[in-house]
Amino acid sequence: MSLVVDEHRQYLADTARVDAFDRALKAVVRPGDVVLDLASGTGILGLLACRAGAGRVYAIEMEPIVELARQIASDNGFADRIVCIQAVSTGATLPEPVDLIVTDGAGRFGFEAGLLETLPDARRRFLKPGGRTIPSALTLWLAPVEADEPRAHVDFWAQPVQGLSFAAAHAIARSTGYPRHFTTHELLAEPAALMTLDPSRETPLLSGRVELRICRDATLHGIGGWFSATLAPGVELTNAPDAPGRINRRNVFFPLHDPVIVAAGDRVTVSMRIRPASLLVGWHVEVRGGADGHLRHTTGASTFEGMLISREGMARTRPTFQPALTPAGLARRTVLDLCDGARSLADIEREMWHRHPALFRDRDAAAAFVAEVVTRYAT
Repeated sequence: MSLVVDEHRQYLADTARVDAFDRALKAVVRPGDVVLDLASGTGILGLLACRAGAGRVYAIEMEPIVELARQIASDNGFADRIVCIQAVSTGATLPEPVDLIVTDGAGRFGFEAGLLETLPDARRRFLKPGGRTIPSALTLWLAPVEADEPRAHVDFWAQPVQGLSFAAAHAIARSTGYPRHFTTHELLAEPAALMTLDPSRETPLLSGRVELRICRDATLHGIGGWFSATLAPGVELTNAPDAPGRINRRNVFFPLHDPVIVAAGDRVTVSMRIRPASLLVGWHVEVRGGADGHLRHTTGASTFEGMLISREGMARTRPTFQPALTPAGLARRTVLDLCDGARSLADIEREMWHRHPALFRDRDAAAAFVAEVVTRYAT
């Protein structure tokens, strides 16, 4: 069962998101501009760029929805101006440099959807000197939160189930970032900007520190995170809980090791280190009394500690490990070797069935295996 079209329905139905990009493109696109729509999906941003006056749009999309995007471009009268390219953007090529790159690659906390890897690469390889990008700036925001529901999900693992202990998972649960829509009444302090950066510039490590002052008596469960992105002067895209034009994208909950009773005036200091390419976030939280400054709580956590890593997986990362290809790996190498520019796909399928009969139940299975490799690695 596939929900790929419904996923894009949600993107298109998010009027705050679509309207923001429409306003930004109208403000930034110049008549005749060559535009790159990066990770284009249905091609909505490319369509809006054409309507704003772009002379040509290159829409790069790695998934098969690129074919639907071609049909949508044609149905809207832009088939002559939109060129759809199915490729991973970092491996794609364009016939000409572009004046503008537009993408909606921001995740819940601004970086998780690959924005900080794909946009710098595209900028370096495709953008003309003096060209523009949308977004042009990205800000990560934090606030202490009282959020019973995600906290209950974390502490579920501390309780026995049918008299059996699953407490070994509790440390992992406390080192995980959870997607959640926060409401303004769950915020315990005025949000603070952890950092602002240019998402088109390579930034392998992000780090920042904020101090937040608790505004009311409550139970502090964790730290909430979200983003705002500058699309054009005066045009912002954000999933901030208190934003009137909030887009329909969840925030992130980073739990404390344990809930903490706090009072108005208490100070919460949060330090974060983020490695976007690895999707690793480390957070260090200190809670101090507002009157005496006494340290009342410390949490140090990282999503690395929240990863499930088996001893088998760890063994394969040791420098002394001597890897050997599995039968499926050998078959994949065979397909790649056979893609020599001379053999047809039918020839490769027959040869695979001949060389690796034990791996496939029938010729159709061999053909499906070949197709998976060829569509990913061959041109």
